[in-house]
Amino acid sequence: MHELGIVFHIAKKVEQVAKDNNVEHINRVVVQIGEVSTVIPDYLYDCWNWNAKKSPILEGCKLEVERIPAITFCEDCEQEYETVKYGKICPHCKSENTYLVQGNETLIKEIEVEDTGDGEHEDYEMDQE
Repeated sequence: MHELGIVFHIAKKVEQVAKDNNVEHINRVVVQIGEVSTVIPDYLYDCWNWNAKKSPILEGCKLEVERIPAITFCEDCEQEYETVKYGKICPHCKSENTYLVQGNETLIKEIEVEDTGDGEHEDYEMDQE
C-alpha cells in the first residue's frame, strides 16, 4: 500500500504551504490522481483520515480526489486515444509505437484554508509537481 507514503508526502507539502502563509488550519485538499497511477482512492481516503488526526493543521480536513483520464499518443499516426480502453496498441493504426501522455500523475490541485477572520475562506492553488 503506497497510498500511505503518498498521504505523508501530500500532508507534508500542505502543512508547509500553511506554515509559509501563516494558516492555522486547512479545511480541504483537492488532489488529482491519474487513472493508471495505481493509487486507490479509497485507500488514500483511509490513510488521509488516519494521518489528519495526528496534525492540528489538518485535523478534520477533507480530502477530495479528482481523476485524470489516461491518454496515450501514437507516434505513427499522431493521434491520441483512451489508454484504459485500448492499452498500448493504437486503435487507429494498430501501432505499438505509443506512449502515455497523461494519467499516471498525482498532483495537489487546491488547498482550502480556515476562515481568515472576515467570514471568508481562501483557496491556494498549487504548482503542478
